[in-house]
Amino acid sequence: MVISNKKSARDPEGETILRDLVNKSGFERSVKSIRAGKYLKVEVEAADEEKAKKLVEKMCNELRIFNPAAHSLTVEVGRISE
Repeated sequence: MVISNKKSARDPEGETILRDLVNKSGFERSVKSIRAGKYLKVEVEAADEEKAKKLVEKMCNELRIFNPAAHSLTVEVGRISE
């Protein structure tokens, strides 16, 4: 799953990376913005992909793994090769 800041929300981490690393390293002409996020890999057991996705979304919402007011959640389902 990917947790990212909503477009309307400030992204202090991305702004700091852009200002303090990228712009001071000579990339300021090419790199216009950076948005930071979190990537979490969650392995679940479910009857099908849709149920797996719903399970992860429910878990994230109920456990407040992300803040829906400030963040967007993207859940991608893939099979694990054995």
